[in-house]
Amino acid sequence: MKSEVLSVKEKIGYGMGDAASHIIFDNVMLYMMFFYTDIFGIPAGFVGTMFLVARALDAISDPCMGLLADRTRSRWGKFRPWVLFGALPFGIVCVLAYSTPDLSMNGKMIYAAITYTLLTLLYTVVNIPYCALGGVITNDPTQRISLQSWRFVLATAGGMLSTVLMMPLVNLIGGDNKPLGFQGGIAVLSVVAFMMLAFCFFTTKERVEAPPTTTSMREDLRDIWQNDQWRIVGLLTIFNILAVCVRGGAMMYYVTWILGTPEVFVAFLTTYCVGNLIGSALAKPLTDWKCKVTIFWWTNALLAVISLAMFFVPMQASSKRLARTVLIFTERSDQLSRATDRVPGLPANPGYAQ
Repeated sequence: MKSEVLSVKEKIGYGMGDAASHIIFDNVMLYMMFFYTDIFGIPAGFVGTMFLVARALDAISDPCMGLLADRTRSRWGKFRPWVLFGALPFGIVCVLAYSTPDLSMNGKMIYAAITYTLLTLLYTVVNIPYCALGGVITNDPTQRISLQSWRFVLATAGGMLSTVLMMPLVNLIGGDNKPLGFQGGIAVLSVVAFMMLAFCFFTTKERVEAPPTTTSMREDLRDIWQNDQWRIVGLLTIFNILAVCVRGGAMMYYVTWILGTPEVFVAFLTTYCVGNLIGSALAKPLTDWKCKVTIFWWTNALLAVISLAMFFVPMQASSKRLARTVLIFTERSDQLSRATDRVPGLPANPGYAQ
């Protein structure tokens, strides 16, 4: 196939898909546990268990979704249809997950478990094919690098949009009625995410024809599991995402109940965004300077030290914000340093390239 130069419009369109993913993913990571415990009134132990079970289901659903998308045949291609047709139910379920129906405690727990599980499954339906889409838009290595660069920039912008605007939207829409505010806030962001995913679908094109699949899904799953490199990187990814979710989920509680200054939460989120931008910008120079494995170990060691300092070393709120900036910068550099080394068959996550 003769390679062609991708238009800026198509690169932006592709990046919009990851921006949409980050609008939802970052929001869930930062706010959902707080919403369940302090707004919906569900016991924290149940919420933690529910999140753990959902992550275990992800380990099964992610590779299965990848294999299913790879076998899709349509006039729109293999992966683009999933991005478009999964977007609307994904947005609807996201709003339902942030809703607070008047139920008994058991009813609330069942409702939360069902809607959260559906949310994670629909996220998989949209995001796994989206991540694979980058590999079939072009076969030119230079164009792929440019495509992924746009993706990371817009992904960071999507995360900033979600994290910075959520609480102002909650206060604007709900005022003192926090349940209404959270539902309305996520509804606005879900509409924005849907529009971004639709824009991604209509502005991208699958040009690379993959060879026909001749093996069964069972055989593919067996081959993936027998790949020791897949298992290693898979475990690393699980623990990396676990650390991100634990830190992000604890931050709202931390500034509210430990620092006693919930008004600084937006400032903490601003440092999150600044760290993301700095880490994204420096990831390439760092990996040009040293090999990716070395950068991976260095950044994770620094992540561990700063994460412990955030919660166990007494600091003023301003010092905490500075530490969080360095923490997120290191985390983002670590993610992007591994972005081009993705093992075939590994479940995709936001911020990770094909």
